[in-house]
Amino acid sequence: MKTTAHLFKALSETIRLRILALLIEGERCVCDLMAVLDLPQSTVSRHLATLRNAGWIQGRRQGLWMYYRLAGAENPVQQQVLEMLRRELVALPQGKTDQEALAAYLVTKTETTCKR
Repeated sequence: MKTTAHLFKALSETIRLRILALLIEGERCVCDLMAVLDLPQSTVSRHLATLRNAGWIQGRRQGLWMYYRLAGAENPVQQQVLEMLRRELVALPQGKTDQEALAAYLVTKTETTCKR
């Protein structure tokens, strides 16, 4: 029961739900998330750490930057919630706006964009 509570607690912040919505389409660099969310690296990293510690996402380091993606579900409850999040988060107005902002950002992104 504690593990399930920990899973749900990690979803209790709007920013974390927005991050999950941005990761639904695939792996993203922290700089991508910073650009779309218009938040500093420290804030984004704090929310990413919460999601990672709860088992929602996984990260990998490449050079100076971390890249994150959705993690596989570890239990049936997480699997069902993840399926619902995949369907519903991108359908919400904020999810649509964030996906559009990500698409626009990725068009302008260069190799030096992440070197802030």
